[in-house]
Amino acid sequence: METFDAIVIGTGQAGPSLAARCAAEGLKTAVIERDKFGGTCVNTGCTPTKAMVASARAVYMARRGDEFGVEISGDISVNLKKVKARKEKLVKNSTEGVEGWLRETENLTVIEGHARFTDNYTLQVGNRLLTAEKIFINTGARPFVPPALQEVDYMTNAEVMELEKVPEHLVIVGGSYIGLEFGQMFRRFGSQVTIIEQGEEIIGREDPETSKTVREILEEEGITFRLNSKCISASQSKNEIIVNIDCASGSPQVKGTHLLVATGRRPNSDDLGLEHTDIELNNRNYISTDDTLQTSVEGIWALGDVNGIGAFTHTAYNDFEIVAANLFDNDPRKVSDRILNYSLYTDPSLSHIGMYEYEAQESKKNVLIGYREMSRIARAKERGETKGFIKILVDADSKKILGATIVGIDGDEIIHSLLDIMYADQPYTVISRAVHIHPTISELIPTILQNLKPLD
Repeated sequence: METFDAIVIGTGQAGPSLAARCAAEGLKTAVIERDKFGGTCVNTGCTPTKAMVASARAVYMARRGDEFGVEISGDISVNLKKVKARKEKLVKNSTEGVEGWLRETENLTVIEGHARFTDNYTLQVGNRLLTAEKIFINTGARPFVPPALQEVDYMTNAEVMELEKVPEHLVIVGGSYIGLEFGQMFRRFGSQVTIIEQGEEIIGREDPETSKTVREILEEEGITFRLNSKCISASQSKNEIIVNIDCASGSPQVKGTHLLVATGRRPNSDDLGLEHTDIELNNRNYISTDDTLQTSVEGIWALGDVNGIGAFTHTAYNDFEIVAANLFDNDPRKVSDRILNYSLYTDPSLSHIGMYEYEAQESKKNVLIGYREMSRIARAKERGETKGFIKILVDADSKKILGATIVGIDGDEIIHSLLDIMYADQPYTVISRAVHIHPTISELIPTILQNLKPLD
């Protein structure tokens, strides 16, 4: 039995920083990784996908050159091998950076292998047995593939980025983050793209206006959507994949050359030996935690995607900050203090913070709304990026910002000015009275807040 003060399982966004902090605090620490250092974000999530999104935008802008008086002779084509090579270089730098950092950290032992609990405080990794009074689970999540689609050659977000030739017709099952980002990306690379979504609209948790706007933007680029369509089976011949769908209208079959399954993710909690512990799971197999991310077993915490609370890289890192603050800094930080915030990296992006409009309507608050189409913003027109809108919700009584949604160019950066005011617990007038730089898109934030109207 090898005894440590702290053991961190997994090197996703929360794990490395927490392991390094534990080691710096004088705890004899081990960090365990069964696969690639850096977790989903670095290897198959944020880093590689946003690199490929950037390549897709480059070809999109090249094709629009004539709009800006730029003449490009000859056909514009995509070399997917070069796109992939650029992506892989960025990933390699990141993964090697994480691994190197951990291996060079004093008081920290790096162990490679799959960790499983044998009791509450004992882990087995291969032939090694490890124990610690503090254990941190940061094992992430993986794609969920419905049984109806498992009998054909499907791809998940990981495999689709390994393609070296642009698909002729990419069929995507799932109209949320992963499906929409890859759908637009490969449409810009030159694929015909069909997205199948079982709900009435894509990205169903958004306000209906937001979902509709994003869908219409993607339809303008040539993406076909099949809504209200439930996949019931799939088959394939040599060069064709057929997805059979239960739908109210349209053909009951969608045929393509490649299939991407983007139907959500499931937590990596089922192969940890948790049945040998008192660690509780919720009804979706996520590890249950309290407001400080401690599990049902004292001295064991769950961070990142495996706890089902945030499911974003930034929330995983915040999980680390919360745990470290409570353990080492005498700073009682809580998950419940976190304000919902995220971006969907279609182009233009969708960014959201705080309440949705439908939540504000249900809250019985005296809600005001500020709204501006991107087509009315000078800077957006100058850049040829007039799709989308800015929407801000305010509590008329407290004057606090309740939430905001931006679909538009640079919205993922702009929305932070509103988010910071919410975290500072300051009234919206702090921004409405501010002088912003002209010409920018951000300069319209004060203008929007100066023209608030009651929410119907």
